[in-house]
Amino acid sequence: MEFARQILIDPLLPLLVLYGLAAAVVVVVALSIWRGLSGWPYRLLAGATLLLALLNPSLQSEDREPLSDIVLLVVDQSASQRLADREDQTADALGRLEQEVAALGMELRVARVADAPDNAGTLLMAELGRMMAETPRARIAGAILLTDGQLHDAALVPDMPAPIHALLTGRDTDWDRRLVIETAPAFAIIGEEFAMTLRIEDQGAVPADLAGRAEIRIAIDGGEAQSYQVPVGETLQLPLTLDHAGQNVVQFTVPDAAGELTDRNNAAVVQINGIRDRLRVLLVSGEPHPGQRTWRNLLKSDPAVDLVHFTILRPPDKQDGVPVSELSLIAFPTRELFMEAVDEFDLIIFDRYQRRGILPMLYIDNIRRYVEDGGALLLAAGPDFASAASLYRTPLSEILPGEPTARVISAPFLPEISDLGARHPVTSGLQSAHTALADSDAPWGRWLRQIELLDRGGQTVMTGAEGSPLLMLDRVGEGRVAQLASDHAWLWDRGYEGGGPQLELLRRLAHWMMGEPDLEEEALVAQAEGQSITITRRTLADGVGDVVVTAPDGTEEVITLEPTAPGRFSAEILGADQGLYRLTDGDLETVIALGPAAPREFEETIASGDRLADVVAPLSGGIHQLQDGVPDLRRVAEGRNASGRGWIGLTSRDAYLTTDVTVSALLPTWLLLLMAAGLMLAGWLREGRQ
Repeated sequence: MEFARQILIDPLLPLLVLYGLAAAVVVVVALSIWRGLSGWPYRLLAGATLLLALLNPSLQSEDREPLSDIVLLVVDQSASQRLADREDQTADALGRLEQEVAALGMELRVARVADAPDNAGTLLMAELGRMMAETPRARIAGAILLTDGQLHDAALVPDMPAPIHALLTGRDTDWDRRLVIETAPAFAIIGEEFAMTLRIEDQGAVPADLAGRAEIRIAIDGGEAQSYQVPVGETLQLPLTLDHAGQNVVQFTVPDAAGELTDRNNAAVVQINGIRDRLRVLLVSGEPHPGQRTWRNLLKSDPAVDLVHFTILRPPDKQDGVPVSELSLIAFPTRELFMEAVDEFDLIIFDRYQRRGILPMLYIDNIRRYVEDGGALLLAAGPDFASAASLYRTPLSEILPGEPTARVISAPFLPEISDLGARHPVTSGLQSAHTALADSDAPWGRWLRQIELLDRGGQTVMTGAEGSPLLMLDRVGEGRVAQLASDHAWLWDRGYEGGGPQLELLRRLAHWMMGEPDLEEEALVAQAEGQSITITRRTLADGVGDVVVTAPDGTEEVITLEPTAPGRFSAEILGADQGLYRLTDGDLETVIALGPAAPREFEETIASGDRLADVVAPLSGGIHQLQDGVPDLRRVAEGRNASGRGWIGLTSRDAYLTTDVTVSALLPTWLLLLMAAGLMLAGWLREGRQ
């Protein structure tokens, strides 16, 4: 317990009145001196005594209880602090500081800081500010930051009344290598080369035998990685070409080098959306029919489609007396289209075309070759397909999945999605894309004619009259084929009996034949939202296996997928860390990134005090490396240097808590009045004798 006393002044009159009385006393004394009166000192003392009585002085006594000084300790427990032996360094330093602070008679308050959400990094200053708000400012003797120095809010230093010190983990021999993606486009045109810029940089004490060059591996969509040797520290222009539409996942990896701190910043994933500059379509029509205009309108409605359309009405050797002025102005360029330029088309459509002697078998065989090499063919069959002039009687029979029986079913029927079609992306959920009439029980309108086909392979996704295949899909070599066994799909577009989703069906067919990833039958897809990953497996099979998820730190988790829709199996997991996640079910593989491939914590992993220099400088704090040992703690006076070799200083604050206050008059009022009267009487007597 301590005691403290002080004199308080509580005037009985306003200060202006007291100033006026003091001036009057001075005037009276001055007149006394001027007139030579010997009692002026007594008058002066009497006036001063009266003024003192009016000031009403009192004595205040306080009983004070001393309070301990408080030291704020912020412990960095972010991801970068788990590298190498930094956790052990932190634990040892924390134990030593607790002992030394207790030996100084101070109180230690500890706060631990993990990675901030949304990849904000390490926010030490925000935590220090929070601790200050909860601590009496008059008791703060200093703050100590136990960190690797890689904080991300150094500009937000709170107004500290005492020094800030930093104790750095890490060692002088630490080094790390990281991959930096400088620029990457969000979109790229399929088949056209584009450039990305990246850089591999080394930090810290890089071994001489590893400096200068590094290996980089590049994989697209989880495929086999290509390896290259590249210089370190230079910006590299990397040319890439996308080969399919939709999302293309490009993964870059720098192999882990011996002795580097972490490989968490050695990889990056870039997701680039592949788009087609133009979709070039060749539409070859035979006998005119109502659906021909529908095909043309659907294709021309998309501005991204370049359509070349020919309608072949008669062979060149036919003599029917038609005037020349009514014939085509140009000859049908069969050789240019089907021999020289066929590979320039993305899709070829035959609509009710039959052999008329215009396309030699060599040309048709070239179309077969075009499909096997990666092209796409859509055949919309009419009655001609069941005749002797059918395209099936050509080399195209080798790639067509359905064989005509020569029977044409001319009766109304309702197109139905097969069991396989309910799982196939082309037709799955197709009924929901169309709204039927309120008074109709059918999901869409009926068709009136179908060519009977025998299934020779491929996938029957829609059936029609008598359960015969209506829409068949197949993969041939590198290409794809779609076969529609009816020429009455146009009834949907005309709204017959409520119509149907002809445009959506054609769009899906075209995108499937173009290899759109969203319409692949067998696919493993991962989508991220925040820290949640939704895994979806598309398949035509009845079941799927488990998915193995490899986290950024290398740990594996086996996930069982549950059926959510025909041909769809899904699961949702929570990613604990930011970074790259690899998913595989044995046959398929994909990767996905939560946040950036290398979180902010791993952008700079070498312990450094550069970012802390401006934090500790204002109040003469210090930065010390723990590899040299934990510095001693000393008490220092406020304003003195607070850091030296092997020691750091904490300011003594001498804070206290007042437990009792007593206020009493310094002198009784009656005594002051008696003294003033006595002094005035003494002055009068002195002057009377004189």
